[in-house]
Amino acid sequence: MRSIRLRTVALTAVAAVAFGSLAACGETSDDGDGVTITVEGWRPGDKQATIDAVKAQAAAFHKDHPDITVKPVEWQWNAQTFPAQLAGGTLPISFRVPFTDTKGLVERGQVADVDAEIRELPYFDKLNPNVLAAAQGTDGKVYGLPSDVYANALHYNRDLFTKAGLDPDKPPTTWEELRAAAKQIHDRTGATGYAEMTTSNTGGWILTTLTYALGGRMETQDGDTFTATVDNPQAEQALQLLHDMRWTDESFSGNTAYDWAGINQAFAAGKVGMFISGSDVYNALVTTSAIDPKTYGLTAVPLGDSADAGVLGGGSVNVVSAKASDAEAEAAVAWADFFRVRKYTDESAAVADAKTQTAADQPVGTPTFPIFDEASYTTYQGWVKDYVNVPLEQMSGYTSRMFDLSLIAEPPAQTQAVYGALDPVVQKVLSDEDADIAALLKDADASVQQILDKG
Repeated sequence: MRSIRLRTVALTAVAAVAFGSLAACGETSDDGDGVTITVEGWRPGDKQATIDAVKAQAAAFHKDHPDITVKPVEWQWNAQTFPAQLAGGTLPISFRVPFTDTKGLVERGQVADVDAEIRELPYFDKLNPNVLAAAQGTDGKVYGLPSDVYANALHYNRDLFTKAGLDPDKPPTTWEELRAAAKQIHDRTGATGYAEMTTSNTGGWILTTLTYALGGRMETQDGDTFTATVDNPQAEQALQLLHDMRWTDESFSGNTAYDWAGINQAFAAGKVGMFISGSDVYNALVTTSAIDPKTYGLTAVPLGDSADAGVLGGGSVNVVSAKASDAEAEAAVAWADFFRVRKYTDESAAVADAKTQTAADQPVGTPTFPIFDEASYTTYQGWVKDYVNVPLEQMSGYTSRMFDLSLIAEPPAQTQAVYGALDPVVQKVLSDEDADIAALLKDADASVQQILDKG
């Protein structure tokens, strides 16, 4: 392998070792014969049809870019395994990270500067500034291409609603209705009425979602100073709700170890009536968990009465290994553009992508949050309407409100570490009927402040 020119990046001793391995992962050949890069392809557990669809996209990309060969690999970001993969050099050249992780990776020199490549994209000036900010460093440069923007939503099983005597076309719109529906589902069907993720930082993620929905926040910012506000009335209210559903109503799952993949599997298997996750999780429920589309429902997360109530939103940034050569970085951005974003701005790309996805029985039309604006989103939906194969009529509780929702960004400082510090709080409330919620939040607040102070 020979690189044309390596980018200059300030590396720590540990990162320098890691990036030496990352370069090897690229399997590049920038020697006049083009460039070959490994890219994030499919999730562990995805069906063969999904794998084939990604490979078909890679072939289509190569046809348009004959000097670039893309090798998709199985990979999915996970808070617990990502640091080791980064240090061990097992990441692909092109991969996605959450909005919350990008700035930290930039500060540590762990992703490439692709500012020039991103700014050359024909739609750069149309990107939502709030979305683009997630990919920018403190220097104002752009270090990746945002995609997969979501707002958390309530997913529900229409079949369990019907069996419980509930109207599947009228999902809960308040927390009181959600609690009542969860109990009715459990009492009449024996299934778990509502379930909550609790591990791998997901417990903190969803607790933050509930807190936002009630009007609270987990951090405040004053310039470069961040203050923990985990110990707030809304977080206490959210935990009390979970406690009461678990121990008073007995409608809450006794499983205190759900992660993202685990709760998806339980929901797709008809064991869970409702849970909260990203609005786009239907794709994973189809490609990995084999859900029956007829049973699926999507609606907005209930909001409290506070003027500050809103929906937690986030997304992914397509980043590039810091050790990438110029050719590799340009190829990685071109792939992210082709595979993730261009279809939202170009009709021919939208139709070509939709045709490829439907031919492989992949979901087309799942609601996401616009990378650009409402008009662009509506236009895209029009381009692919003949290929949409998801039950949009069963998602109207969300789609009819998505542009009216107040989208609140995730806690800006040390996000994943903050979520990790909150996981045990949620687990304790769900596993100990006598858990002292006020004391748990007080202790968690102190722990989070220590995390924020360390930076």
